[in-house]
Amino acid sequence: MTTESPRMSLPTLTALVVGSMIGAGVFTLPARFGGSAGALAAIVAWVIAGAGMLTLALVFQHLAMRKPDLNSGVFAYAKAGFGDYVGFNSAFGYWASACAGNAFFWVFMMSTIGEVWPSLGQGDTIVAASLSTVGIWVFAGLIARGVKDAAVINRIVTVAKMIPILAFIMIAAFTFDPGTFTGNFWGADTFSMSAVAEQVKDTMVITVFVFMGIEGASVYSRYARRREDVGWATILGLVSVLCVFASVTLLSYGVLPRKEIADLRQPSMAPLLDEIVGEWGSAFISVGVVVAVLGAYLAWTLMAAEVLFVPAQNDDMPRFMRRENGAGAPIAALLMTTAMVQALIVVVLFSRDALDFLLDLCASLSLIPYFLAAAFALKLAVDRKPGAALEKKPLIVAVLATIYTVFLVYAAGPEFLLLSCIFYAPGTLLYVRSRRESGDRVFRPLELVLCVLIVVGAVLGVVGLATGSITM
Repeated sequence: MTTESPRMSLPTLTALVVGSMIGAGVFTLPARFGGSAGALAAIVAWVIAGAGMLTLALVFQHLAMRKPDLNSGVFAYAKAGFGDYVGFNSAFGYWASACAGNAFFWVFMMSTIGEVWPSLGQGDTIVAASLSTVGIWVFAGLIARGVKDAAVINRIVTVAKMIPILAFIMIAAFTFDPGTFTGNFWGADTFSMSAVAEQVKDTMVITVFVFMGIEGASVYSRYARRREDVGWATILGLVSVLCVFASVTLLSYGVLPRKEIADLRQPSMAPLLDEIVGEWGSAFISVGVVVAVLGAYLAWTLMAAEVLFVPAQNDDMPRFMRRENGAGAPIAALLMTTAMVQALIVVVLFSRDALDFLLDLCASLSLIPYFLAAAFALKLAVDRKPGAALEKKPLIVAVLATIYTVFLVYAAGPEFLLLSCIFYAPGTLLYVRSRRESGDRVFRPLELVLCVLIVVGAVLGVVGLATGSITM
């Protein structure tokens, strides 16, 4: 018998959204932006990212209210709009993205501790992988005790990890040097808008990464006490983290010259605070990194397990994914998620730059699910009953969200899509199994064409990795 699902309040749902987005990424922002853009481009980038993500947040809010029967939003919206196979790939891609993000968290945390424990290196040594393995399975045990307990812990951690981040913002604001900021304004020797536009494009991947988790409340929609809380939690979470991300980025340009910021060791917020207050600043931020990573890992693991568990209820994933334990936790989905994170930890032992590889992989895998959700909202806005009035606001928001997600795919580049195909292609085996279990036709003609394209993309991706045109 399935244990009754616990109900989550608006504050708990909001904390899950904030906790999902404010993880390791915020601590990398100074150097990531410093290496790609000047202050002007950073301002433009955050305006674009904030506005674009706001449209996505409004899309999730609108869909949560208009389609209250669709749970586990990212998957359900893609399936409802574009069919079973597209919906499956949205779910599987989102799940794989969450797993890559979780692997990034452990590597990033080990790299942070590696500042005082050299054997951990950049988080990609045998010692680091061993410690990460222990942590991965300890957290799996915690989540297996029950979703409600894990969510409450995440709410507490979300509050605790904000302390060093807010302290950095206040200290950087107090010591802000306008002259240094002005020197970093253009970010290049040529003062042209074309150069600024290129800088903005180069920052888009990191903005996608730090905003991932915006759909967290939608994924947990089946746990919400009130359906409208799903949308409000998404909006409140977005506005909160946008203020934090923009502040951390822009204030950094008033501390050091851009080239020096770009050369800082990650997490770059730590040595940057060192420049202002001395050595204790690095230790203070490092503690925040550990707390933030653990909190985000908890939230992302919960979301990843949900995206496997919920589709299995409708035979869109193999039936073994339905299994729950006595505490009501989706144990089979949780174990598969944990095993995937474990596998990625092993893979990065052979990578050239583990942190950048996992960050890029995580961001690239999320692009298609986001695009499909926006496209579904656009489809709903256009597809109305004969004689019914066109709803202008949902249509405008859906159009803007779709344009934004298409721009993200363009900014990421074709190599990221090929990386995604390497994961999507073998995932199709799970789709085939689920269709055979339910006795349904495996592929329709267009779905078969899509499957062939994914397999071809995967082959090209593997060739790219082998030849070095795509770095790992």
